[in-house]
Amino acid sequence: MRLPLDGDLRLADEAATARLGAALAEVLSAGEAICLTGPLGAGKSTLARALIRARTTPDEDVPSPTFTLVQFYEGDGMTLAHFDLYRLTSPDEAYEIGLDEALEDGAAIIEWPQRLEGRLPPHRLDIEIALDGAARRARLTPHGAWEGRSIEF
Repeated sequence: MRLPLDGDLRLADEAATARLGAALAEVLSAGEAICLTGPLGAGKSTLARALIRARTTPDEDVPSPTFTLVQFYEGDGMTLAHFDLYRLTSPDEAYEIGLDEALEDGAAIIEWPQRLEGRLPPHRLDIEIALDGAARRARLTPHGAWEGRSIEF
């Protein structure tokens, strides 16, 4: 089933969150970002890990970049950068650790993008994940090149 990347989506369990990440990997292009917001434990890292594994290998080691701030992966013709901005104190820090370069050379997955205080990449898909009992609800908002896209989900 084709799903437009605009609006709300119910994710019944962790496997559904991972399937969304894998489906997004199919349409992610160089110069684009996926920005993930939501409370701790909502599934941001689960979605990011599944996306990275879909573009690299199914057994790729994908640690959380909470302390390193960014991890880079080579996969399927481009570099993927996984940023966790939770510990940043200023938006400039994201650019000091390579956000601009990551988008020039490949694509970025950004957890806690609100730390950028409005200095978000123009070609991005914002995904706000909320807890909904045992399930999750994802609100997808496309910007720039993401507008009008859909995924097989």
